[in-house]
Amino acid sequence: MAEAHQAVAFQFTITPEGIDLRLSYQALSQIYLSGLRSWKKRISRMRNRVIKGVYPASPSSWLFVVIAILATMYMRSDPSMGLIAKIQEHLPTMLSVLVFSTLLWLSLILTLRFCLKLLLSYHRWMFEQHGFIDVLSLPLSPPSQTLVRLLSGRKPLLYSYQTSLPCLPVPPIKDTLERYLESVRPLLSGPGFQRMTVLAAQFENSLGNRLQRYLKLKALWATNYVSDWWEEYIYLRGRGPIMVNSNYYGMDFLYVTPTPIQAARAGNTITALLLYRRVRLPYTVCIGLLLLRVPGTVIPLCAAQCERMFNTTRTPGEETDVLQHWQDSEFVTVYHRGRYFRLWVYKAGRLLSPREIEYQIQRILDDPSPPGPGEDRLGALTAGDRVPWCAVRKQYFSSGVNKRSLDCIERAAFFVTLDDEEQGMMGEDPVGNLDRYAKSLLHGKCYDRWFDKSFSVVVYKNGKNGLNAEHSWADAPTVAHLWEFTLATDAFQLGYTEDGHCKGEVERSLPPPQRLTWDIPVEVQEQVSISLSVAQALADDVDCHVFPFRDFGKGRIKKLKISPDAFIQLALQLAYYRDRKTFCLTYEASMTRLFREGRTETVRSCSNEGCAFVKAVESGEHCRRLFRLAAEKHQNLYRLAMTGSGIDRHLFCLYVVSKYLGVESPFLTEVLSEPWRLSTSQTPVQQLELFDMKNHPDFISLGGGFGPVADDGYGVSYIIVGEDMINYHVSCKHSFSETDSHRFGAQISRALLDLLSVLTPAKTENSQAQDKKQQ
Repeated sequence: MAEAHQAVAFQFTITPEGIDLRLSYQALSQIYLSGLRSWKKRISRMRNRVIKGVYPASPSSWLFVVIAILATMYMRSDPSMGLIAKIQEHLPTMLSVLVFSTLLWLSLILTLRFCLKLLLSYHRWMFEQHGFIDVLSLPLSPPSQTLVRLLSGRKPLLYSYQTSLPCLPVPPIKDTLERYLESVRPLLSGPGFQRMTVLAAQFENSLGNRLQRYLKLKALWATNYVSDWWEEYIYLRGRGPIMVNSNYYGMDFLYVTPTPIQAARAGNTITALLLYRRVRLPYTVCIGLLLLRVPGTVIPLCAAQCERMFNTTRTPGEETDVLQHWQDSEFVTVYHRGRYFRLWVYKAGRLLSPREIEYQIQRILDDPSPPGPGEDRLGALTAGDRVPWCAVRKQYFSSGVNKRSLDCIERAAFFVTLDDEEQGMMGEDPVGNLDRYAKSLLHGKCYDRWFDKSFSVVVYKNGKNGLNAEHSWADAPTVAHLWEFTLATDAFQLGYTEDGHCKGEVERSLPPPQRLTWDIPVEVQEQVSISLSVAQALADDVDCHVFPFRDFGKGRIKKLKISPDAFIQLALQLAYYRDRKTFCLTYEASMTRLFREGRTETVRSCSNEGCAFVKAVESGEHCRRLFRLAAEKHQNLYRLAMTGSGIDRHLFCLYVVSKYLGVESPFLTEVLSEPWRLSTSQTPVQQLELFDMKNHPDFISLGGGFGPVADDGYGVSYIIVGEDMINYHVSCKHSFSETDSHRFGAQISRALLDLLSVLTPAKTENSQAQDKKQQ
């Protein structure tokens, strides 16, 4: 076989005259090239480590400092104030100068970092302006702009800013309790609110201050006092299925499918993802993933979530799961019709061309071999409960052929599913097909995705694609940045030939993808069936509705000098009130990546001001003043969450400390048990420069969505696309008869139109009379 021949670099035979070596120069050449590329990669990584290690200075600045010190000594001046002379007692003169220059250079770096950290710790600029403010478009004050530009350097890399980012502060417990009580005021009756006020006061005066001291101690010692506990207790310690409950999805273009050929779309998609890992990711600071877009300056964001994007798997445990991350893998794992394949995407260190990957994918599609016993639905283990999956993995996948095949899946760069269905907004029922497309990406058949992988790419039979992402390692904006780049690179950079195939040449001697083999006993097959039944019941209960709102978008909203996010959140409050005739605790995700290792904070969007406006609208009062107050309140809550003064992460950490101390708090227990019946999140568009909306207006992203957080609630994700469209993803559960995703979607559309009519100035009597005269 061709792959066996290429795997042998040389052969030898023993003759009477001695050993006869028969060298394979082609194989040795490939070995040499592979080693050369490997060393180039190592040197590049080492160089990047040095650059980010000395940031905001540069390696060349060290030479400048050495030359400057030598020049001053040549001029018979001692800038070291005697330190060089003391070092000369133990070292030669030149070496003494180098040692002092290096120490001086390191001191300057630490000073610059300290100054940059102080500057980035100042967040009051978010609150300094009045009137309409879009949180993501806030300018710094002019002195801060200049200082940030001076201290940031010109070419930061992925992790350059990490050591300069401030740590997340622990808010005063009094402030947190006051904000909490304010947030639940519109949701509780008079006696209920009075009881909660008493509980809060008792907590503050007794246990609260004790727990707060432990949190402050952790904040002094740890990089971030929230993130490790949040990752462990919110995600990794969950023992139920992560499918639907935790994982989320991202969709393809709404109107366009670049090619109908499944193998070709897979070829370009896989190539784009690997280009992001190799080329784009190390320099993402320069292209916006780690910068808050602020006119005239840069506000760096934490890069910690990027580290585990590829080659990462969540492995099950008895009490808690573990995130395992490996060095860059040169292969992906592909699933098709019940079989698993290892697809090498590099050859001798060279990334295969898109056409070569398409060729390899087509080999998998054409492979007629059937799945082995129990192989086809093996992925259901990752969709069911975690404890049975842990037990089966430990007993049956810890050695032999099963371990080798499982290692291939878990160590792969990512997981690819070649789906045998067609999806997308198509046919005679585009609305229903769009909903089925969302459900397919969220859970599929419950066994044809590997839900433990950091992300799994799905390519459908008609060329549509999408992804399913595991949540514990990162939040949606990080994955959204990756997916934006993938879609744009696929459509506009890599492209396709006229007949829909990938571009590039094919080396026909490529070894075929390797079929993974399994030895799955009856006991494992029985557990697969149990996990599948659990997952299938969960999947069947999910009600998804995806719809584009085209009547207007952020362009019309911003003309009214209103934050688009505040407008949408108030529309959701109005829609929920009309749907359920009450208000509810509302979750909106906000990022805290202005701080080192920051993840998210909750914006409690249901406020007193928002409820007052909704009630006014429902009573027939079109009060713009109440809307302005509600919108400004929402923006203020968003700013507080972004700048470390949120409510829920602080209360969550206080609760964790109480559990470690073995003490019970009625107040914290009640707070942490409150259901989020309306869970919302905005998918940000971060790389507008990659999409040409003027010349290619049909290449519109659908964004992504997630399952409902509460059994009796809604999950709502939205993406603001361009100036004239907002795409919504609504989910709930069929098992609760009072929720319906399609009905709630209609309420959202109606609420958006009603809010616009409230804010649009009515015509005066004179202008109306003039219009009638003209008619």
